[in-house]
Amino acid sequence: MLPAEITRHRFTVEEYHKMAEAGVLSEDDRVELIEGEVVQITPIGWRHARCVSNLTMLLARFAGDRYVVSVQNPIIVDEHGEPQPDLALLREVPTGRLPGPGEVVLVVEVSDTTLSYDKNVKLPLYARAGIPEAWIVDLQGDIVEVHAGPRANGYARTSRYDREEGRLRSEALQDLALSVDQILG
Repeated sequence: MLPAEITRHRFTVEEYHKMAEAGVLSEDDRVELIEGEVVQITPIGWRHARCVSNLTMLLARFAGDRYVVSVQNPIIVDEHGEPQPDLALLREVPTGRLPGPGEVVLVVEVSDTTLSYDKNVKLPLYARAGIPEAWIVDLQGDIVEVHAGPRANGYARTSRYDREEGRLRSEALQDLALSVDQILG
């Protein structure tokens, strides 16, 4: 006898929210919805926390009153995806719903122990959603990658910045340039 085919149920964002409303998931649960699956988020270590704090300060200075800096908050990328990037730069905060790709200008993932997951799982989600730019801060490799030109199969261009480069330049936000040393700490 052959084993039966197994079909996984992919949760929608709406079902994910209903689970939270019903108490299946609580505010204290560190989870995100990726490709319809509820995925536990890795605990944050001190290097990660310091880098997110550094970037929050730097991006807030840049944003002024033009953009909103959203720190470790969810964004909706599609019907089955609600990731929580470490940082997102938003054009505006919508009323009555979470931000979607149209409001997001930039997402940043800080990777201390999650580099493969951030690059191979989350980055393609952001590209498919059409988010103009995504940064991956690789704390182990001591570099920052800037991914721009979103396409259905990933970002068209990647620039890598290390401490010797000095300054990172955003492609999507022409007037955004930050010190790599300040980002990495």
